[in-house]
Amino acid sequence: MRSIERVFNKVRKENPYLSDYLCFAEAIEGRNFSRQTITRYFNKLVDKDDYNSKEKKELLQHLFKLSQGNKKAAEDNQK
Repeated sequence: MRSIERVFNKVRKENPYLSDYLCFAEAIEGRNFSRQTITRYFNKLVDKDDYNSKEKKELLQHLFKLSQGNKKAAEDNQK
């Protein structure tokens, strides 16, 4: 799972003015990671100043959906 960290660092290097949160979102988008993996690397890579700690659960839920890509969107549309 080091690939998240590697892609995150690449995105951050290419976009030095983006926040860690946006770089992380870009690194996981459409790559089908589990909630546990997203949470672990989110805590490791994203600066705590980039988000409000009260909204962390909502942010992680959004990141999970972003990671699931079109598959998750299709499931949500069926409900």
